[in-house]
Amino acid sequence: MARRAFLLGGTGKTGRMLAERLLGTGWDVVVGSRGERPVVSDLQHVRLDRDDTEALRAALGDGVDALVDFVAFQRAHAEQLLSLNGLARSLVVISSASVYADAEGRSLDEIRAGEEARFRVPLTEREPTVPAGDETYSTRKRAIEELLLAQTEIPATLVRAGAIYGPGDLNSREWYFAKRVLDGRRVVVLAHRGASRFQPTSVHNLAELIRLAAERPGRRLLNCGDPEAPTVAEIGRHIAVTMKHDWAEVLLPGPPQDGVGENPWAVPRPFVLDMAEAEFEVGYRPVTTYARAVGETCEWLVAATEKRDWREVLTGAANLYSDHFDYDAEDAFVRHLTAG
Repeated sequence: MARRAFLLGGTGKTGRMLAERLLGTGWDVVVGSRGERPVVSDLQHVRLDRDDTEALRAALGDGVDALVDFVAFQRAHAEQLLSLNGLARSLVVISSASVYADAEGRSLDEIRAGEEARFRVPLTEREPTVPAGDETYSTRKRAIEELLLAQTEIPATLVRAGAIYGPGDLNSREWYFAKRVLDGRRVVVLAHRGASRFQPTSVHNLAELIRLAAERPGRRLLNCGDPEAPTVAEIGRHIAVTMKHDWAEVLLPGPPQDGVGENPWAVPRPFVLDMAEAEFEVGYRPVTTYARAVGETCEWLVAATEKRDWREVLTGAANLYSDHFDYDAEDAFVRHLTAG
């Protein structure tokens, strides 16, 4: 009898990829979502809101071998998952690498506030984290981790993913460079000498790790990142080559200057994940690299935004990165450099 998986919030970029991998290895797959995004035609889909526990229990029917939760964002969601004991025989829950802190307790939240966190390179699952709480995205994710790992009723794998990218990514960091190509920009300005390293995670690699964790239930934390963490300058070069474009790089020696040089990967010190635990625990091996995988993301970005206002398509990126495209300020900055 085929194993059965339920993907809660599984219509996003990773959920679609995971569904394909599970189906290809003999699983029955059901996707539960609010129906805001289209579902692959041959998938079973149940329309529900994850906060409606009774609807979720009904959707699980006689039970599932693995419940994969893409939309666990607060402690109450972890409590809800535990209430499904007997219906969900194992859990795989997507957490975030943003829970990590350095030896002084500084996290990515502090980096955004202008502090200079110094993370160990690479970060293992045993590094310090932010405290569990309700204050930020990161502290809420940590609260979920603590609750699920403290219990023994349902095997739960918590996956700390890096910066996820792939087709269908409405928060796409890659749009920072792809838009510049489409706009014909010939110069790109990057802070920190373009040397920032912020761990990317392909949906292909993340889906493979989730599949393996579902096949080998256990109570554990696992990082998930690509086998390399390219610098932001290397990311830009990969995208420019993929999109057949050339530009000159202006590499600032320090942080952004009045917003010029800011980008979605701009951390002053490396943020890189170690993958040894995933290899040991579930036999994980990466299925792709950033250089190979980013092309399909760029193709999707071009197709999705063609003849449309990109802010209406990439809604998450519009909220996060719309101030990263001040070309007038960039041009004025470059003119000042060349004039000097």
